[in-house]
Amino acid sequence: MSKNFKAIMLALIASFCAVLMSVFLKLAQEDSNVFTIGFLRFFFGLLLITPIIIQSNFKIYNTINFKLHILRCIINVPMMIFGFAALTYIPLEQIKAIGFLSPILVVILSVIFLGERIYLIRTFSLILGFIGTLIILRPGFIEINIGVYMVLASALLWSCVIIITKFMSKNDSAMTILTFQYSFVTLFTLPLAIIYWNNPSFISLIYTLLAAIVGTVLHLCINNAYKLSDLSIIQPVWFTQLIFASFLGFIIFGSLPDFFTWIGAILVFISVLIITYRENYLKKDIAKTSIPLKN
Repeated sequence: MSKNFKAIMLALIASFCAVLMSVFLKLAQEDSNVFTIGFLRFFFGLLLITPIIIQSNFKIYNTINFKLHILRCIINVPMMIFGFAALTYIPLEQIKAIGFLSPILVVILSVIFLGERIYLIRTFSLILGFIGTLIILRPGFIEINIGVYMVLASALLWSCVIIITKFMSKNDSAMTILTFQYSFVTLFTLPLAIIYWNNPSFISLIYTLLAAIVGTVLHLCINNAYKLSDLSIIQPVWFTQLIFASFLGFIIFGSLPDFFTWIGAILVFISVLIITYRENYLKKDIAKTSIPLKN
């Protein structure tokens, strides 16, 4: 089995787990708030991997990227809060459609902060992605609520996380990356959980535990996929999230994406494909070179 095939299979599992985790979190927040559920999701995740941490004699924390792990977790906290909170405002499938913007935002960030050159084909791809986003959101035609802004903010922060994760995956194992994430995000969200604590019901705790389980599988799969293959191979698989979200959204919440959401998502996805395959053709993976920090 080739590395690329393994990466695709891992990304496909991660894609389904990402949608399933969102479903469980949406259900969990029906009688609690995002700060409580957000903390518990990562706390439960940390408990799940604690036996592995102990078995390694805590050597799993050995890394040359400690500062980057801290930075990644700091970014992860508001990304998580915005992303989880958005689940209570807009349909699941619309969240996943807007989330396809992340690779486009990676390119924009690289141009703004890292001095990457903006080639003609990149410009075309960005414009195409922008048009697709406008079709999904239809400003002026439908009301844009706070949930949309939360998803956009979460996608922007997730773009930063993608770059950092891809960079660290060269030296750190998927388990090391996950362990740092669970440890520090749990620590960083604890004060917010204490301040805004809302006693969740038993069923909400169950949903949050399930979210932690599938979320752990998600992170392990995608982190390993990053080690095995380039983003140009992995990125197209993420489009399956809209398919999974549409199916589960209809079965569980009785909602379906409208025609405009599909058209907009397809345009954004084509934009992402052009960008990722163009970078691969140029032999230049932005995510591998976008962190100029020295360890």
